[in-house]
Amino acid sequence: MASITCKEVEMEILPFIRIYKDGSIERLMGSPLVPPSPDQDPETGVSSKDIIISQDPTISARLYLPKLDQAHLQRLPILVYFHGGGFFFESAFSRDHQRFLNSLVAQAQVVAISVEYRLAPEHLLPICYEDCWAALQWVASNSIDSSTIGANYREPWLNHGDFKRFFIGGDSAGANIVHNMAMRAGVESLPGDVKIVGAFLTHPYFWSSNAISELSEMDQASHVDKLAVPNLVWNFIYPSAPGGIDNPMINPTAPGAPSLAGLGCSRLLVTVAEVDVMRNRALAYYDAVRKSNWEGEVELVRVDGEDHAFHILNLDTQNAKNLVKRLASFLN
Repeated sequence: MASITCKEVEMEILPFIRIYKDGSIERLMGSPLVPPSPDQDPETGVSSKDIIISQDPTISARLYLPKLDQAHLQRLPILVYFHGGGFFFESAFSRDHQRFLNSLVAQAQVVAISVEYRLAPEHLLPICYEDCWAALQWVASNSIDSSTIGANYREPWLNHGDFKRFFIGGDSAGANIVHNMAMRAGVESLPGDVKIVGAFLTHPYFWSSNAISELSEMDQASHVDKLAVPNLVWNFIYPSAPGGIDNPMINPTAPGAPSLAGLGCSRLLVTVAEVDVMRNRALAYYDAVRKSNWEGEVELVRVDGEDHAFHILNLDTQNAKNLVKRLASFLN
């Protein structure tokens, strides 16, 4: 009888990931990877393709282009999107994010670039932030005359984009990335002097050392299994973070954090779900932006009866369809 080798577990964060002592990693969640649809998605008419943004480091992306009306070939808004997944699972090439972006791109009529940044624990934070900033720079560089940057560097699908209507957006960890990209854009210029017009954060992954105390006793009782996860995950993906869970990248309202008046965009949309354990952190962020000296316009969307990232995980529900419609409206 053949012997069965049982690998020893080093650590795990259930139901998401398991790390073995031999260094192997088992990701327990995440939707399957799917190919792009270069010949148009049959439901939405959206075309998609995969490209390499950088070879060193390795950064790739999935591009989306709506069905173009030959009679009205006006330039379209540009959306750079960052997927969720706690910084350590999911992908720009996953089925759930593909379906969501097909729907959003079709309704909003935008050119979208979904960034495949490197994941923890193989690549601990802040690597993913650097990858996403590099991707933003690459997209913005396509606004520059090809004779300046080289014709081979330019992405043809971005010729349909209007760099004066430049947006960023993301869900969960991706929404956290959106905030940090907007803050960096407030102090560093993008190529071609491209400006971020708007940013949307759906169910942002923000947390703090006092986040649990902010929840009601009823919420704490009903979410006892979920309350430890945000802290566990942050310490797992960014163990060297100065300040730990109160690092400004995860807690933008922490004492000593950079002023939110420095956000480098003109419009901001924050969305929260009623039964998401991280909703209070998102609400605190919204309030802090509103009370800062930031000169932009901030909006809040609340959805009752839903949990974290419901619009990605359950796209066919009415609440998800309504949220996608609201996001499309924001992009236009």
